[in-house]
Amino acid sequence: MADSTLSNMAGPISGTGVGLRHCHIQDVLFNNPDIPWFEILTDNHLEPGGPVKHALQTIRQDYVFSFHCVGMSLGGVDPLEINYLKQIKQLGEELDPIFVSDHLSFSTLNGQHYNELLPLPYTEDSLKHICDRILQVQDILNRQILIENPSSYLSYQHSTLDEWDFMNELAKQADCHVLLDVNNIYVSACNHGFDSNKYLSNIDFSRVKEIHLGGYEDRGHYLLDAHNHPISDEVWELFKTTIGQAPEIPCLIEWDNDIPALEVLQQQASIAEDIRQNTMQEALLESA
Repeated sequence: MADSTLSNMAGPISGTGVGLRHCHIQDVLFNNPDIPWFEILTDNHLEPGGPVKHALQTIRQDYVFSFHCVGMSLGGVDPLEINYLKQIKQLGEELDPIFVSDHLSFSTLNGQHYNELLPLPYTEDSLKHICDRILQVQDILNRQILIENPSSYLSYQHSTLDEWDFMNELAKQADCHVLLDVNNIYVSACNHGFDSNKYLSNIDFSRVKEIHLGGYEDRGHYLLDAHNHPISDEVWELFKTTIGQAPEIPCLIEWDNDIPALEVLQQQASIAEDIRQNTMQEALLESA
C-alpha cells in the first residue's frame, strides 16, 4: 500500500478520549478540557464548509482526532459508494485523523439505506467477501482502517466461525486493524449466550489499535447497545481483563443518545484511566 494520503502527522494517540458530539463543541472550543483525543462521527461532517466544520478545524489544532464511520456497509453486496469514500478521504486531508474505522456489518441492500448496523453470517464466503471490500476501501483511502466488532441481536444458523475467529482472520487477510468494543462483546455475549472472557482470550490483540467503551440498555429479554447510559459494572470488569492484555491501547468513551454534560464523559474516562494505571502497576509488581 502506498504512503497514506491521510498523513497521521499527529503521531500516536494514548489514554482515554471521548466521542466529540455537537453539543460539546463550544465547550471544547472555549474551555480546552483535559482530554487527550477525540473521535468524531465522520458521516456527520462530510459536507463542505459550515460553522461546525470550521470549529472542528480549530479544535484539531489542539487535539488529535479519530474518525468513526457508519456508512461503508463493508459486509453489503451493493457496490461500494465511491463518492462517500472520497468524501471521507477529503475530510481526512482536512483533519488528519490518526485512525479511520467502521463496523463488521452492512447497512445497504438493493440501494436502500438502513439506519442500522446489520449482522453478517460468519462463514468462509462472507469472510472473503468482506475482506475484498475492505481491501478496496483501503486502496481508495490509501490507508489501513479499523473494523469494530458488532453488538448483535440475531445470529445465522449457517455460520461456521466464531466471531473472534472471524475478526482475527479478517484482520489478517485484509491487512487491517481491529477496534475492539468491550460493551459490544458483553451485549452480544448476553444476547447469544457465549462467554465474554472466551472472546477476549481468543482475539488477536496485536491487531487491536483502539478500544471502545459505552453503556447498554437492558430491555429485559435482551441488551441494547444504546450508548445512552454510564458504563455498567459488568463492562468495567470486562475492560479490566481487556486492558490487562494490552494496557497501552487507547480507549474511547462513547455516548450518543441522551447525551450528558461533557464532565460526565470525562468522569467515565477517568475511571478507564484509573483501571489502566492500576493494571499497569499490578503488572510491574508481578514482573519485579
